[in-house]
Amino acid sequence: MSEPAVSVLCETVCELGEGPSYEAETQTLYWFDIVASRLHSLHLASHETNVLELPFLASAIARVDDEKQLFVTEHGLHLRNRQSGEWEVLCAAEEDNPQTRSNDARVHPSGAIWFGTMGKNAEDEAGAIYWYRAGELRQLYPRITIPNSICFSPDGAIAYFADTRTNRMYRVACNPDTGLPVDEPILTVEGNEMVGGIDGSVCDAEGTVWNARWGGARLDAWSPDGQFLRSVTIPARQATCPVFIGDNAERLAVTSAAAGLDEAARGADPEAGKLFLIDMPVNGRLDPAVVI
Repeated sequence: MSEPAVSVLCETVCELGEGPSYEAETQTLYWFDIVASRLHSLHLASHETNVLELPFLASAIARVDDEKQLFVTEHGLHLRNRQSGEWEVLCAAEEDNPQTRSNDARVHPSGAIWFGTMGKNAEDEAGAIYWYRAGELRQLYPRITIPNSICFSPDGAIAYFADTRTNRMYRVACNPDTGLPVDEPILTVEGNEMVGGIDGSVCDAEGTVWNARWGGARLDAWSPDGQFLRSVTIPARQATCPVFIGDNAERLAVTSAAAGLDEAARGADPEAGKLFLIDMPVNGRLDPAVVI
């Protein structure tokens, strides 16, 4: 299997590039620099880029409709009006805990959203994973240190998630109509023998889970039952999360981070923090809108 070419899609360097999301309706790729409180965007057709300065730490964005977007933030879920820029609180979560922030998130096929929280200094078991849909919030899994790899099978019957600190990915059976778990999680990928940590993931239309390897400079593909399929080298050691892009979700982009690298390490990792495009066709999927 030949190694696909990987190129820089955006030269902007993020300390903690994360939470990429593609909105086909506007042909826009979004991603965050979490610690800098910035949302970056790239219009694929024109290649125009923009930066939105945020009033809080945020880590994920999802489409609601033509008028509103949902942001996963350190205080919970917020809505932003696309035209006016006005914010409103949709659902508070850990708003009274200044030690935590949001991290990984993804929209389930039912329109529910799963999102994770973590300590701002990655304190042990300070975070959790939550489910939200149509005005209801539930905590699913407490005592998570670094929640990541939240993604779903095409039919919504399986959810995946990981704790990067323990370096394990789990799958759990879900109700396809609600996105709520209906069984106990099953350990699917044991990452302690790998170089680097299990970070963000997406699941394609065939059920393959594509996972970014923090510290491993790789994007790995796993079968639904945790069988390793292939790997793509990423030109930044701290790859963070993949996303399907294009009208047919036929390409993969990957975010990365420059956080924690001293001058010598940045010199050895000159592409750290940039956004990358993998020149390889994939059978991807576009995330649905959130049901608020």
